[in-house]
Amino acid sequence: MLIDWFTVGAQALNFLVLVWLMKRFLYKPVQDAIAAREKRIADELADADARKAEAIKERQAFQRKNADFDRDRAALFATATSDANADRQRLDDVARGAAEALAVKRQETLAGDAQRLNESVRDRTVQEVLAIARRTLADLASASLEASACDVFTQRLRALDGNAREGLDAALKSGNGPALVRSAFALPQPQRDAVQHAINETFSMDAPLQFEVAPELVGGIELSTQGYKFAWSISDYLGSLDRGVSELLKARAAPASTPSSSPAPSTA
Repeated sequence: MLIDWFTVGAQALNFLVLVWLMKRFLYKPVQDAIAAREKRIADELADADARKAEAIKERQAFQRKNADFDRDRAALFATATSDANADRQRLDDVARGAAEALAVKRQETLAGDAQRLNESVRDRTVQEVLAIARRTLADLASASLEASACDVFTQRLRALDGNAREGLDAALKSGNGPALVRSAFALPQPQRDAVQHAINETFSMDAPLQFEVAPELVGGIELSTQGYKFAWSISDYLGSLDRGVSELLKARAAPASTPSSSPAPSTA
């Protein structure tokens, strides 16, 4: 078999030209495209790695923030719970104290009301008893009782001594007008003369007298001049009894205080 070297050479040349053309216009662009694509893929992978690292960093930061938030929330919740318990305890103490104070005040008020009621009942009882006694004595008063009262008055007048006698003596002697003698009934002339005689004899003077009727004087006689008064009446005994009972009630209402002694029936 004969070889056509011209044909072989032409084919070889064509092949070389084809390789050069393929390398020049096909292989090179393909390699460039592949290199560009590989570079783009490498860049995307690097960017993805960077994004992944950033995401991991952000996730870790988020987890730290969540942990900090949970810790702060737990601390705040514990503080709020403690404050709420303290406030509740304080309010309970305040409410308990107010309730106890109210109960004590209520008991004191009830005790005070009961004491005032008892005192009111006792005072009213004493007043009623004294009023009945005064009305009874006023109903029993008569001319004979007034005569007896006049005798007692003159006896007590003659028995005056000390400061009482000196004060009445000075008042009678310094008076410009007549001294006033009052009685529940109009005194008959003999009793007027007895009073006049007792005053003149006791104070060694001729004292002018003016007689008046005073129904409020229960079984008694009153001598007054220059603001000075000497009297005797059954109502004085009732007044002394009233004062004695009042002082006794006050002493029972206040045991710590020392009760004062009841005064004797007034003679001035």
